[in-house]
Amino acid sequence: MSNDWVKKFMDYLQIEKRASIHTINNYQKDIEDFDRFVMQQLRKSIAVVSYVDIRSYLTSLHNKSYARKTVARKISSLRSFWSFLVRENLVDKNPFQVVTTPKLEKKLPSFFYENEMQTIFDSINVKTDLGKRNLALVEVLYGTGIRVSECVGLNIEDYDKELGTLLIQGKGRKERYVPVGSYAIGALDVYLSETRTKLIAKGNAPTDAIFLSYRGWKLEARSIRKILNKIVNDAAVSSKMSPHSLRHSFATHLLNEGADLRTVQELLGHSELSSTQVYTHVTKDRLREVYRSSHPRA
Repeated sequence: MSNDWVKKFMDYLQIEKRASIHTINNYQKDIEDFDRFVMQQLRKSIAVVSYVDIRSYLTSLHNKSYARKTVARKISSLRSFWSFLVRENLVDKNPFQVVTTPKLEKKLPSFFYENEMQTIFDSINVKTDLGKRNLALVEVLYGTGIRVSECVGLNIEDYDKELGTLLIQGKGRKERYVPVGSYAIGALDVYLSETRTKLIAKGNAPTDAIFLSYRGWKLEARSIRKILNKIVNDAAVSSKMSPHSLRHSFATHLLNEGADLRTVQELLGHSELSSTQVYTHVTKDRLREVYRSSHPRA
């Protein structure tokens, strides 16, 4: 395989598709894994692979017990790569066009009930500086439904207290404004005025990031997950917490209270309504509850 081909494709993803570093790294890894298999197992160039070769590769993934989701991602990565090669006239055809992607089981997103969320908030010790930061962090994630990657990217200038909004840099670098609720505003104001100034004084390199580590550095996604896991352990709620659990809770609670799907789609930054519709399954319990309490023949 020509390394120039991969570099061109990576440049295309970054410049034209405006993909994230995480996405680009996944594409590169998937392409390199396939290239390694073709070279070592099939003794041929990746440029001349056939449908039969691809089936051999998929069989090897199955034998190694790869998850369906991982296999589907690899097929998608390779199909996109070959589509690019065809577009650039580097190859004649895309052998992945006839490869079917394995069907994935639809898993309902995990979420916290409202009383669990209250327990989590109550468990945070706001008498400490890091407790004030943690409360602001959870309030923002739950109160806006933003992704953890979007939270990591939040800078001071993105927060407009007067309007009560945050400017979010979403997937594909698409910007959107999300409203910030009164609880999140209150927690943010305390954190920004009382804690962040202390934390940033500890850092060697100044940063505009809103959320900082105890060393005064920009808080990264892995650190946020560790913080949330500790919070949920301290709260002793039955569910496990992740940044996405808070995002799922945000969407579920809005729909349960009557918000329309299109509004929730905009708030979550979903480009397709189908991505938001998964939450309608979660709210069926609420629909049944309302029906049973309201319909005279229920």
